[in-house]
Amino acid sequence: MSVIRVYLWQFLVSFHLSSLIELLARVNESMDKFIEAFDRQFAQLHGDAHKLIHAISPELLYHQPPGKSNSLPLHSCGEHILRSAAIVEQTFGGITTNLWDDPFEWTLPETLPTPDKVAGYLDEVEATRNQGFQLFKRDEDLLKEIMAPSGPTQLLPLLLDTLARAAHHQGRARATFEILQAEKPGSETKN
Repeated sequence: MSVIRVYLWQFLVSFHLSSLIELLARVNESMDKFIEAFDRQFAQLHGDAHKLIHAISPELLYHQPPGKSNSLPLHSCGEHILRSAAIVEQTFGGITTNLWDDPFEWTLPETLPTPDKVAGYLDEVEATRNQGFQLFKRDEDLLKEIMAPSGPTQLLPLLLDTLARAAHHQGRARATFEILQAEKPGSETKN
């Protein structure tokens, strides 16, 4: 069954979304599979961010990795975690309240200087995300159009884009963490 789901996701990205929903409606499965899958993926992203925040020492949270230059800006583990969460916050803030502000100002390292403060912010973002998911009752809801800053957009591609961009930054945070841990002699992770 997992191979079928992989093909369905590839089909989803490649073809018209309403055709996919019609096809899935013919299959004798619950129509809430996409909502459940998205919910699990976003929850996993949140859980992984918390694990990383609790694994990193406060002095390494915003430590710049080696190799930074003007042409190749590298960001700290903390900055990538905040960027990942900010992407989710912006999307679900837009979905729930139609406020699409970039949370840049309140996600600066100066505003969230410790792992505990970052963890608190992650929990606020997760609460906003959960409010957004409460609005989705059936998979067909993901085909609805909303007005985003860039214009009308369907929820499904918006969620896919949000998840991909947030996961990208979280992956970079993990890589930065591992670089910093390897750079520190005799260091061990807390996870």
